[in-house]
Amino acid sequence: MFLKACAAVLSAAVAIPAMATEFAIDTAHSYVSFKVPHMVVSKTKGQFNDWSGTIKLADDVEKSSVEVTIQVASIDTANEDRDKHLRSADFFDVDKAPTITFKSRRVEKRGEKYVAYGDLTIKSTTKTVALNFKLNGPINDPWGNTRIGVEVEPLTIDRTEYGLTWSKAMETGGLVVGNDVTIELAVEAMAPTKTEQS
Repeated sequence: MFLKACAAVLSAAVAIPAMATEFAIDTAHSYVSFKVPHMVVSKTKGQFNDWSGTIKLADDVEKSSVEVTIQVASIDTANEDRDKHLRSADFFDVDKAPTITFKSRRVEKRGEKYVAYGDLTIKSTTKTVALNFKLNGPINDPWGNTRIGVEVEPLTIDRTEYGLTWSKAMETGGLVVGNDVTIELAVEAMAPTKTEQS
């Protein structure tokens, strides 16, 4: 009888999900940008202006999760002709694949930092990537909201693995558009402050 009671208690404990606070990414104070080699001698930089995401932060950070959705049509490299080309079937093919998404699978602690392993989907191709990050906060802002900051180390991917294969070879060697793309991400996220219930 005692063993059955213990088993019931353990079963109930396992069924209880880890408590987590949901933070909405404050895109006005965050950014997603990228750099790609251009004609070997320099790098072109761009960003996405329309994106959103949520972070579910658990007391045990390793039980946290994150989801991000980027609207590819919002790509901005400060050159409208280039942006139109990037939206076309040569690159992102926005009409068929309008979003880029990231959804975490697990989070691991590494010293003072963490690693979020998750699925990055670009043009219907999904690959697992690792985002190394440092968590700042939470803190309370002057307007009664709880905020966190996430410093993410740059992530480099091979764009051709996601179907972004367009380029031209140069007579002197190398490509007009390089294959390695460095993604830079900085996040500030906000959750309403919990109020005491009477």
